[in-house]
Amino acid sequence: MAIDMYIQELLVIGDSDLLIHQVQEEWPTKKSKILPYLHYVQELRKRFIKAEFQHVPRVQNEFVDALATLSSMIQHPDKNFIDHISIKIHDQPAYCAHVEEEADRKPWFHDIKKYLAK
Repeated sequence: MAIDMYIQELLVIGDSDLLIHQVQEEWPTKKSKILPYLHYVQELRKRFIKAEFQHVPRVQNEFVDALATLSSMIQHPDKNFIDHISIKIHDQPAYCAHVEEEADRKPWFHDIKKYLAK
């Protein structure tokens, strides 16, 4: 898709440290089954002015994992169409927006903290 859109610089982020290093030809590839894929990636890479591959640990990649799970559950009749997913970024944790202020002006967790302290 990036080639079809005439993208010239590409940043590929992956959660497999092994694959990222293999694509960058920093580590050898022992499994012969993935060699054709690595060669294909190397050929595709030549079609960009700049193509970087960056590793992001799965722990830091929870949002992407959630989107991947969602996308695997959705089947659209038109395979070339992707429904728009609206994402809102809040400046505070979501629970703060849904907890009403207590009458005694203490935080919602005050009683729980007091109980645990005893």
